[in-house]
Amino acid sequence: MSTRRALHFVFKVGNRTETAKFYRDVLGMKFLRHEEFEKGCEAACNGPYDGKWSKSMVGYGPEDNHFVVELTYNYGIGTYRLGTDFRGINISSKEAFKNLSNCGYAVSVDGGRQEVKSPDGYSFTVEDTDSQGDPVQSVCLGCSDLSKSVDFWTQLCGMKVYKQENKLALLGFDDTQCKLELQDIGTSVDHATAYGRIAFSCPRTELPDIEKKMKDAGQTILTPLISLDTPGKATVEVVIVADPDGHEICFVGDEAFRELSQVDDKADELLDQGIAADKSDEWFKKKGLTKGTA
Repeated sequence: MSTRRALHFVFKVGNRTETAKFYRDVLGMKFLRHEEFEKGCEAACNGPYDGKWSKSMVGYGPEDNHFVVELTYNYGIGTYRLGTDFRGINISSKEAFKNLSNCGYAVSVDGGRQEVKSPDGYSFTVEDTDSQGDPVQSVCLGCSDLSKSVDFWTQLCGMKVYKQENKLALLGFDDTQCKLELQDIGTSVDHATAYGRIAFSCPRTELPDIEKKMKDAGQTILTPLISLDTPGKATVEVVIVADPDGHEICFVGDEAFRELSQVDDKADELLDQGIAADKSDEWFKKKGLTKGTA
């Protein structure tokens, strides 16, 4: 069994009210944690922004054994330009499939699969089946050279290949975990301004080795090994790198992250309080302005 595990994918969102409804009422996920920050993250978790922001973790169960979504909201930014980097998250859930039948969002149907886009335009494909474990089956990212990407993820990140065909490869650390799907889009990958980040954990003792292996291979180190403090919670160590197409990858020490990521029963309440206290829409409207587009 691998010592590494898939954790979450980070999305930037511009409308927390509609986003919360989508994840709760359409996908049927639960909010697990919510935090508000007065200044930008040292590891640029919220992108290249220095101002106030929030982080909400949402998924089908505890982060110890579920792949979840991290929603980052930058106050004052209403929309982000989508690129070709993120291709979709695949979910197996009869409940979510049923919810899509009358959700108010445009849905494309293909047999026992339905595709829907979140309020910010991120794609989700839902199958009319229930999984034995985590409903989140895979995350699909675009790449420009499939063989080059597979080499990176297997040789430098330690993943194994579950399936590979002409333009698609399925990789992962363990049979029971959410998989990484790579789709060759036949051209360079555009990350635009909505670019996300995928996160994995490993024993903290493996972090220096990951960083060294990436350096020795001439790969991009976005954030050298660093300790990040969360007031009142665990201090985690992370190293953030980029794959050949510029996808951001965060490796975090598993021991501290398990402590940090415990489910907060007040997550929904904290998120709703944050939304209610956010007067930025009113401020922009009063000034005759609209929120910024990143």
